[in-house]
Amino acid sequence: MGTAVAPGATELAIETTALTKRFGRQRAVDAVDLAVPRGAVFGFLGPNGSGKTTTIRVLLGLASATEGGARVLGQEVPRGLREVLPRVGALVEGPAFYPFLSGTANLERLDTANRYAPSATRTERVHRALERVGLSHAAGKRVRAFSLGMKQRLGIAGALLSPRDLLVLDEPTNGLDPQGTREVRSLVRSLAAEGATVFVSSHLLAEVEQMCTHVAVMSAGSLVAQGSLAELRRSGGAARVRVRTPDGAAAAAELARLGLDPEPAGDAVLARFGGATGDATPGPAPETIVVALVAAGVRVRGFAVEEPTLEERFVALTGEGFDVAQ
Repeated sequence: MGTAVAPGATELAIETTALTKRFGRQRAVDAVDLAVPRGAVFGFLGPNGSGKTTTIRVLLGLASATEGGARVLGQEVPRGLREVLPRVGALVEGPAFYPFLSGTANLERLDTANRYAPSATRTERVHRALERVGLSHAAGKRVRAFSLGMKQRLGIAGALLSPRDLLVLDEPTNGLDPQGTREVRSLVRSLAAEGATVFVSSHLLAEVEQMCTHVAVMSAGSLVAQGSLAELRRSGGAARVRVRTPDGAAAAAELARLGLDPEPAGDAVLARFGGATGDATPGPAPETIVVALVAAGVRVRGFAVEEPTLEERFVALTGEGFDVAQ
């Protein structure tokens, strides 16, 4: 497998060191150093084709790394997969089922393949997994009649048949309607609250922002940023204030006097903390700004403090656009 990862801190559920996967001359994954904290909901973010699924396949032993190493739940992979995989639930590259069998029958066959799962409690496990993903009403329906979203939920149910320390979900909201998306988001949060680490690969920025505590950003096979969601937002630059007012010139002058860098934005004035340098200087408190504007005779119709978004950070890192909604 190449260079092994030195034993790392046990607080990491996933750890990679210079993980590389080549297909011929193409580097699908290029020297990636991931650090996924235990108990996190970790968003693995990037456009389609950025190397996310290939990385996941290597972590699960479905592909071999060309160079570098990885540890999952404290065990080096692929050497320790026999000990690791029973503690990992995964949904990768979309679920596949027997179309002429029901959802229940498919899960029963899947559970039978798990030599660690006692047959005496199989029916209970399958029922509980279907209930968790909201498919109890369709348990007896043949999978060929399932919508794409229902198949996606059934795949997640398969990953939840046994208790898991780590859930790896590749595009878990693919094909789901808004209600189904909310249910999956709630499910992910509940799994993390129960102590599991959830590793969510997605190209949907809005979903990652709403469900994840930590984020890594991939671009063209390389890891360009990672950290907590708050850290990545802060690294995108300074916060800004938006003032809606008919007195744009007077508002801009007062904001500049307070050390902000104002610019017109339609019927508002947008001003970034940190002045012309654009650094992350905290600047005056919002209430101080409002008092100063009113004292200067500015008619304030609206006032908001806007933090840097993950989308802005992504664009700054990669220069690419992004899917921000389904």
